[in-house]
Amino acid sequence: MTDNNIVHIDLGERAYDINVAHDAIDTLGAKLKSMFPGARYGIVTDENVAREQLPRLKHTLEAEGLDFAVVTIPAGESSKSNKMLNHVVESLLKERLERNDIVIALGGGVVGDLAGFAASIIRRGMDFVQVPTSLLAQVDSSVGGKTGINSPHGKNLIGAFHQPRYVAADLTALGTLSERQFRAGYAEMAKYGLIDDQEFFFWLEENWREIFEGGPARAKAIAHACQAKARFVAADEKELGARALLNLGHTFGHAFEAVTGYCDRLLHGEGIAIGMVLAHRYSTKIGMANGQDAVRVTNHFKAVGLPTELSDISGELASTDKLMHHIAQDKKVSRGALTFILTKGIGKAFIQKGVDPDAISAFLEEQRN
Repeated sequence: MTDNNIVHIDLGERAYDINVAHDAIDTLGAKLKSMFPGARYGIVTDENVAREQLPRLKHTLEAEGLDFAVVTIPAGESSKSNKMLNHVVESLLKERLERNDIVIALGGGVVGDLAGFAASIIRRGMDFVQVPTSLLAQVDSSVGGKTGINSPHGKNLIGAFHQPRYVAADLTALGTLSERQFRAGYAEMAKYGLIDDQEFFFWLEENWREIFEGGPARAKAIAHACQAKARFVAADEKELGARALLNLGHTFGHAFEAVTGYCDRLLHGEGIAIGMVLAHRYSTKIGMANGQDAVRVTNHFKAVGLPTELSDISGELASTDKLMHHIAQDKKVSRGALTFILTKGIGKAFIQKGVDPDAISAFLEEQRN
């Protein structure tokens, strides 16, 4: 673990820093004024975050004499749509923001993905700053430049790689999250341990209560997760190779989100938690991993209150055929062949191409029982 709260993303001329701190929002005005002299700002946020965090952001910008406009969207995954993208783009253009001005994404993963994508296409590309206010956004979606919206055909199928210029991960903002939202973000944090950092996963098993309670372990864990994400992004910015490992559990999880309609029935992190459990179980089934590791992952997620079974998804789950339809739309599919992130054990994930769809379908049928 490290106590260094500045994490650097090394991408050459597109490099940027992540500031993990309790006052990251309160000090943002001075930081932006020094980084972007003369710029105006377009803040994109959702209705919930606007109530909790927008006053802090307005205060720091006003204190530095910075000019800004605010675009507010409905909270929830359903806002990652073409309709809402058009609303954000047209609203920012109406404010006469120029190419050298800055879009600020204030919110969780939905706001960050949507605002970042809008910034990537307005005037053929504006710079933007991420101010993630959820745990999931702080440890995953705000870092790495993936932006986009959902399609009826699947999650995040429309988008672009567009790196932020700066990320302000404010720890104080996490105090407004519900326990369910925090747990969902924790799943993405644990993912880094399951991919290639066994020691981190074991540390999480010992320290997760302090992380949930907001003790010193929380800042350490978030900074560590950001450093893990930074390492993958610097090595493979456009996800042509090793960065795909960050999708552990996502091929299953995104399909679950799609069939449940991207609503509160299943939060993103909850779908990913189930997906990571299934990835470990399937790896065990085909003889790649020790079954004890799958049990260990399942038990840890249960301990923190995350779902681990298909039956944990509220309401009636769509048919296996419908799940397979969405799995076939996964972004890692190549010429119709499925690619999954599988594992040889905790901290030993790998990319498996050419996975048999019939085998996955049969496995999902088993998991229903």
